[in-house]
Amino acid sequence: MLIVFAGSWPLTAMAADREKIEAFLEVTGFDAALVSIALSAKDAPQMLGIDPGTFGSEWERLSNEVFDTAIMRGFALELLEKTLGDEPLSHAAGFYATDLGQRLVAEENRSHMDEDENKQAEGRRIVSALVEEGSPRLELLKRMNRAIDVAGTSLKSLQEVQFRFLMAASAAGVIELKMDADELRALLSRNDALLRIELEQSALAGAAYTYRGFSDEDLSEYAQALEDPVMQDVYLLLNAVQFEIMANRFEALAHRMSDLQRGQDI
Repeated sequence: MLIVFAGSWPLTAMAADREKIEAFLEVTGFDAALVSIALSAKDAPQMLGIDPGTFGSEWERLSNEVFDTAIMRGFALELLEKTLGDEPLSHAAGFYATDLGQRLVAEENRSHMDEDENKQAEGRRIVSALVEEGSPRLELLKRMNRAIDVAGTSLKSLQEVQFRFLMAASAAGVIELKMDADELRALLSRNDALLRIELEQSALAGAAYTYRGFSDEDLSEYAQALEDPVMQDVYLLLNAVQFEIMANRFEALAHRMSDLQRGQDI
């Protein structure tokens, strides 16, 4: 299950119990998507304008502690227990339990752990070839990405992660912000149009790479499943959960960084 970040929470009348949620995390591959959040920690120093080498081996120890898989999984279970109802849970789990669903999850799980630089390079090569061929597969990939980011808010959600991280780092004394919260938000959204295009291109390359071993028929079936209204509600919720976990862990990381480095300006 490939997730992008969205910022709203659909309501549910009756949430599922923890045992069902745990099975859901495994069958859909959301477990692996959570683990992949930890990979984003390597970019944290650059987001603050700090040389990653400043922290040495301490950085790896700290990021591993903050982005501990058990902590993130527990957070996901807690949030989903309150928000994911039995009907949407069963609907999504039912698709991902099929032969195609499990093949998709296996490949998505592998893709989460691949080096992003290599994945993007190969994905962009595949996209270029599809464009040159005029292949209908390109539109299938775009359909899937649109369905996954149903609310179209992945850019705003990623910017919110940055905002919360920077504000937490400022509060912890890791950096000195020379602007207020409104000015920071304005700075982060200054190039929205360009950033949205870059994010869409990156998502398309990622999808081209991840699903390169699947037939067009497989992708058409997947796109149709993702476009189902119930599945879209599920993705809206899962995107919000993953976003909240990511933002929470980056805030925790900022507070822990105060023990390692202080006094950087931004």
